[in-house]
Amino acid sequence: MTEQNLSPQLFMRVDLNKIDENEEIKLPEGYTIRTFREGEDKADEHAWDHIIGVTFQNPECTFEKLMRPDPAYRPDRIWFVCCDDEPVATAAGWFQEKYGEEYGYLHMVGALPEHAGKGLGIAVTKAAMYSMKKEGRSFALLSTDDFRLPAIKSYLRLGWEPKIVDDNQYDRWKKVYENLQWKAAPPVKE
Repeated sequence: MTEQNLSPQLFMRVDLNKIDENEEIKLPEGYTIRTFREGEDKADEHAWDHIIGVTFQNPECTFEKLMRPDPAYRPDRIWFVCCDDEPVATAAGWFQEKYGEEYGYLHMVGALPEHAGKGLGIAVTKAAMYSMKKEGRSFALLSTDDFRLPAIKSYLRLGWEPKIVDDNQYDRWKKVYENLQWKAAPPVKE
């Protein structure tokens, strides 16, 4: 597929009414979960920059550019999974006015590769989902790229489903499901 055919990004949707926001988030031994901490040393900002920079391989993705100036910014909407109090995975339970009050938005999910395979992406995504539900959101959306297969697999495991926003996405989702060897059928054009 060409770059042109990969636009717009893939979208997914989840019904937050189907989750129990009080369910315990399970983490491997030595890991904890917490929200973002403001501080003069900007330690959490630097940790976020590192995690997201590595995840998206883009040093332009900085907290000061993408998070703090956003009207949705609140420290309690940003989650970290930490190893020995060092953030190693992050996700935000965001809000984007354009989607309406009933929708939250899963934003900037990432994890350091040296901590891969431990379910940290699922854990931090759950925390963000729970916080969106606690804010009164009924649904959540996310946007992602076709090549982010491990992330998409995690979202599918958590009950997220494709939301078609362009006709070119039926074939793209079919290819994603094939690459993941996902047993459920991808969305089909009616």
